This record gives sequence, C-alpha cells and structure tokens, in this order.
Amino acid sequence: MNIKDIITTFIILFTFWVLLSAHFDLFHIGSGIICCAIIAFASHDLLFQDTGNHRLTKTVRFTAYLPWLIYQIVLANIDVAKRALSPSMPIDPQIVSFRTKLKSEVARTAFANSITLTPGTVTVDIVDDIFYVHAIAKEPADDLLEGTMERKIAHIFMED
Repeated sequence: MNIKDIITTFIILFTFWVLLSAHFDLFHIGSGIICCAIIAFASHDLLFQDTGNHRLTKTVRFTAYLPWLIYQIVLANIDVAKRALSPSMPIDPQIVSFRTKLKSEVARTAFANSITLTPGTVTVDIVDDIFYVHAIAKEPADDLLEGTMERKIAHIFMED
C-alpha cells in the first residue's frame, strides 16, 4: 500500500466532489472528505497500476488531453443535432474496424472510452488489437480513422 497513491487519489476524488456538488457547507464538505477517503483507500490501486517513474508525466498529459476531448464532444454533439434535425444531413450508420497501435490495456480502454464519449460513435468491441466502432455516418467514421485521437492517447501513455 502506497500512501502517496492514496493521497493523490483522495485529492482527485475530493476535487471532483467539490466541483460537482457546489455545496460548501460543513455537512457536504465533511461528507465529501469521508466518502473520498474511504474510496481512495479502497480503490487507489485501480488508478495507479503503473509503478514506473512516468506517472506524473502521464497525469499531466492526460490533463492536457481533456480540454481537447471536451471540445471534440461539443463538436460531435452539434454534428449529431444537425443530423437529427436536418433532413439534408445524411444518417448512414456503419461499423468501421481498424487496427490500433496501442499496446497497454489502460491506453486501449482510454481510447475506447474517448470514442464512446464522443456522440455519433460507439466502441462496439475490441478483439486483440482490432477496434469495432459504430458511427452515425461516414464523416465521423472518417474522422476517427484519421487517427488524431489514437495519437493523442498514445502520447499520453508514451506509446508513440
């Protein structure tokens, strides 16, 4: 048991608790501290499986990736809304498959979740190093196949 991992997990959880609850009274802050401490103690090893020296680098890179991902989610939301509301925008559902260069399970999971979080695309299955993704139309599928998201994930996990 690594106390630094527990403390780091607690700080991350408590930060989200405060941001999402938006209540700053003693009861809510106290509840947040207790809940986050219990969860951090019980599950810190899920967040910090990597015992290498690159944990801080990966954390910084992932933090830098989040604004880009949020921006992509916003753009995809607008695209899906246009497709749903405009008869001239094509809805042409398709399953695309592609081979990933990502090696670690954590990197593949982050990539699959990033795809699924982006409206208009859903990771259906991963078999070995082949991803199967449902896309609402050709354009979102082409954007995914272009590989920007995969390269960004590879950079986070130092697989580039």
